[in-house]
Amino acid sequence: QVQLVESGGGLVQAGGSLRLSCAASGSAGSINYMAWYRQAPGKQRNLVAVINSGGNTNYADSVKGRFTISRDSAKNTAYLQMNGLKPEDTAVYYCNAAGIATTGILFNDWGQGTQVTVSS
Repeated sequence: QVQLVESGGGLVQAGGSLRLSCAASGSAGSINYMAWYRQAPGKQRNLVAVINSGGNTNYADSVKGRFTISRDSAKNTAYLQMNGLKPEDTAVYYCNAAGIATTGILFNDWGQGTQVTVSS
């Protein structure tokens, strides 16, 4: 199992910015993609952004133009830069990564989540 450690959540006013980080443990081996999901209270978990090993990205329509996902492959770390935050962005944000661990076993693991709260 690959450990994913998220950081960077918090409380911010509408219009503000936050940067989330997700670091994968050294056993991650080769990572195919890293993604951010979010889940608001009482709602399902939805994809926010994803980046693959080639650097290709995809975003949910609701965050296009405001959020940017990036990746430092040398550090096995993904980032989510969130600008122009809105109260509706309030949710627990989860990191997800999939690939091949150093053991040769496929993995698809989740972080513990980090709370993002945007006040109006």
